[in-house]
Amino acid sequence: MKCLALTLLMIGQCALGLPEHDSVPGGIALVPLTTDRNVMFDGRLVMVTESEGGYIAVVGIPLSCSPGSFHLDTAEGKVHFKVKEKQYEEQRLTIQNKRKVNPYAQDMERITRERAEMDAAFNHFSPVNRADTDFDLPTEGIVSSSFGLRRILNDQPRSPHSGMDIAAPEGTSIHSPAPGKIVATGDYFFNGNTVLVDHGQGLITMYCHMSSINVEVGQAVDKGQYLGDVGKTGRATGAHLHWGVSLNNARVNPDLFLNQENTP
Repeated sequence: MKCLALTLLMIGQCALGLPEHDSVPGGIALVPLTTDRNVMFDGRLVMVTESEGGYIAVVGIPLSCSPGSFHLDTAEGKVHFKVKEKQYEEQRLTIQNKRKVNPYAQDMERITRERAEMDAAFNHFSPVNRADTDFDLPTEGIVSSSFGLRRILNDQPRSPHSGMDIAAPEGTSIHSPAPGKIVATGDYFFNGNTVLVDHGQGLITMYCHMSSINVEVGQAVDKGQYLGDVGKTGRATGAHLHWGVSLNNARVNPDLFLNQENTP
């Protein structure tokens, strides 16, 4: 992984195999611990992995988080860390299908049902000894839209972009960046054909706008396993993969999980 030389105040060693430390909204905080029991942030369990002489919490920070001082609740008390400010750029897009920007009343039942299905996956926490966070890029292509962009669709402000868009020809294969289990698939109103993979300890990846899906819910997948193909289903302006990463139900920057060779 991108190797961060943490200070003695933090860990005093390079966190090999871990995501990059970037303690900003939409980023990840690597927090040193002396325990791995009952570690929570904002009422949610967080990923904890062993480190030389202790443990490291791998904490997803929501995009909505304000800069300031925060803490983890552990079995041995509170552990504090800071979140720094970050300003993301703005992106304006024109969506030809206006219904995908302002859904009709009859669409809302479907949207609510699909959102609940995805939320259930994002909230899931599978206890594994160590989740694989050394990700490969899931498809070949060019990053067309970065994480965190403040999106304006048809001149209407919308939620920030919660993933990485990779432009690629329709039919380009998509592969799982790490081992996991398929926890949801479907043709969703906004996201089109979608797959969600649970990699353990609250780490979930999402693949949207696919032209085809080649996996089923409950299926175990290996690193590099074929999931389906790039498409332009749902709310999309062209063929691309929207790749999202969720950690303790916070959407975080996928680029933090890629090593230098795999960074597009």
